[in-house]
Amino acid sequence: MADTEKRVTDAEALLLHSSGRPGKLEITPTKPLTTQRDLSLAYSPGVAVPCLRIHEDPALAYDYTAKGNLVAVISNGTAVLGLGDLGALASKPVMEGKAVLFKRFADVDGIDLEVDTRDVDEFINSVRYLGPSFGGINLEDIKAPDCFIIEQRLRELMDIPVFHDDQHGTAIIAAAGLINALHLTGRTMTDARLVVNGAGAAAIACVELIKSMGMPHENVTLCDTKGVVYQGRTNGMNQWKSAHAISTDARTLADAVKGADVFLGLSVKGALTAEMVATMAAKPIIFAMANPDPEITPEEVKAVRDDAIVATGRSDYPNQVNNVLGFPYIFRGALDVRASTINEAMKIAAANALAELAREDVPDEVDAAYSGRRLRYGPEYIIPVPFDPRLIVKVPAAVAQAAMDTRVAKRPIADMEAYGRALRLRLDPTADSLQQIFDKVKANPRRVVFAEGEEERTIRAALAFRSAGYGTPILIGREKVVAEQMAALGLPQGTHLEVRNARLYQSTENQRYTDFLYGRLQRKGMLHRDCQRLVNQHRNVFAACMVALGDADAVVTGLTRDFFTSFEEIGHVIDARPGAPAFGLSVLALRQQTVFIADTTVHERPTAQQLVCIAEGAARMARQMGHEPRVAFLSFSNFGQPMRERAQHVRDAVALMDERGADFEYEGEMSVDVALDHDLMKRLYPFSRLSGPANVLIMPALHTANIGAKLLQKMGGGTLIGPLLINLEKPAQIVQMGATSNELLTAAVMAAHDSLYSAG
Repeated sequence: MADTEKRVTDAEALLLHSSGRPGKLEITPTKPLTTQRDLSLAYSPGVAVPCLRIHEDPALAYDYTAKGNLVAVISNGTAVLGLGDLGALASKPVMEGKAVLFKRFADVDGIDLEVDTRDVDEFINSVRYLGPSFGGINLEDIKAPDCFIIEQRLRELMDIPVFHDDQHGTAIIAAAGLINALHLTGRTMTDARLVVNGAGAAAIACVELIKSMGMPHENVTLCDTKGVVYQGRTNGMNQWKSAHAISTDARTLADAVKGADVFLGLSVKGALTAEMVATMAAKPIIFAMANPDPEITPEEVKAVRDDAIVATGRSDYPNQVNNVLGFPYIFRGALDVRASTINEAMKIAAANALAELAREDVPDEVDAAYSGRRLRYGPEYIIPVPFDPRLIVKVPAAVAQAAMDTRVAKRPIADMEAYGRALRLRLDPTADSLQQIFDKVKANPRRVVFAEGEEERTIRAALAFRSAGYGTPILIGREKVVAEQMAALGLPQGTHLEVRNARLYQSTENQRYTDFLYGRLQRKGMLHRDCQRLVNQHRNVFAACMVALGDADAVVTGLTRDFFTSFEEIGHVIDARPGAPAFGLSVLALRQQTVFIADTTVHERPTAQQLVCIAEGAARMARQMGHEPRVAFLSFSNFGQPMRERAQHVRDAVALMDERGADFEYEGEMSVDVALDHDLMKRLYPFSRLSGPANVLIMPALHTANIGAKLLQKMGGGTLIGPLLINLEKPAQIVQMGATSNELLTAAVMAAHDSLYSAG
């Protein structure tokens, strides 16, 4: 790295840590503290009540305090990253960073504590009495062998999980990668021969975990700065190294790696040479995990062995062994069952869960986070990447189950499926809103047409639709092209999806669809051959005809065409429901609430009658998603103040709604701040009919709806679902161009769900 580049990097790092509020953490209350009554309940005198309850039953601390979601990140700074003994204070930026990662990836609240002592006994006595405050202890950046002693004694003294991440986090991620590397090279834990270079905390933990997963003691050779750790060696030995000494004639690392299947490096840059790699067994597995520079670079390995699988600790190479894949989720699972410890079974469960996840299809959102690099199980993708949203479900659930199986869980989870949903909800605000819909479709599988069936994202969404049990996907496209795409995706041979080719001019379906379309469009200037051309050449038309004539239940499209083109093509075949205009409904899922916004796609300036129909359709959809609708007809005015011409159609819509009646709450015309702030609403307009803040916002025009939905999403940090097409006679959904496979899957399930109501 050039000096200039390094200076810029240093400056950027310092700017991030110093800008605004210094550091990376703050405390945010989870209860309202706006009135004197709030303070009385949260503190004196109200706080006395939970104090007395906890005194009677200590387990109630998990119910009345944050203990169950609180982890202490503790260090004395004697082994800070790759920087060495910097002391407690200088380790604080790292410990704050660790706490941030806990929150970002697993919604665990971490508090950093820096203990200013290098004395092992003093450190232990400082930490052992913190048990009442925390649900778990994450030890960090403590030098070996002190870290072994500290962790072991604290685990004996405390009844909450104590976990030294530098040891076990690295071991778990490395083990996950090793499971897959062995699988790809046709080896097993029982027959592979492993060489580990480095005998510090992480290396010893790797050896112990891998042996507990089935690798024989004699198959593991441990090396340190003095060479091979062999039986009878006395120089530079300790009890932790001695436990892994073997009978061997090898004395150097070069001796040890000859014919070895696997090399694990947790040592220093340059420790493994290209010449050594050349002597290893066929298809060698090399985990060079020294930081910041590995024992050997992937380029150096590939220069002598193009059959090697290589992993490092760096993010700029494939297969990064990154502890953030482990500790947040391991603690999440341990906290959720109130585990008394984190045992070997829980570590192995985490490693297996990570290995399994790497073999699954990777969502587009994950590819996008890594500059669009296509991640697919193979030699350059054996370990999941940190921004994979599935980690929050996969790993904690496996850890929690292992804790229950080994009886260290004080609060077992009765319904693991419900637990998985709760985990998704922690980081994904859409999870709760969509779950009821997904469950209903799963219980009533449907046939859904994916109109753009030759697209890779469509194929992946269709496969996910089928594998999740939502029904049968049907791809519109050419069979040969679809097969080629599926082969390029690396899918197992025999994987099959139903494909319909719209270009087969003589097919019975095409003739039937053409006659149907001609019957609809002959008085709109379309000849029979025009309708035949539409069916044969426009996949949206063909797909919509399948739904209209009962050959499928719903259609999803939009990946390669803009919304309005797709809407027009589907409109040739499918009408809006009588007396109810089709419209677009965007669903904004925030952490604390879900808001429905209409119309965000179709009507440029809806009439009062259209606004009423839109409100009724949006309220119906809100109920289908499990929300009791409170509808607000929005404007820049509040109940006629000020009254302008452009607000009149909104005022008229409310009057029409009053005349026809509704089985849901509604109010307006009103400004958005009043609609969303119920206290403000009641204070200024006590006559308002809404019993709480509005959750269905009926916009006065297309531009305000579209801008408002996207602005709320960006400013509020929520997730936008849709826009969903509402009020069509037959179910169809149109995604945004360039949508991910997950977004396409969601739209397909929404269309399938709509078909349940159309059928019933």
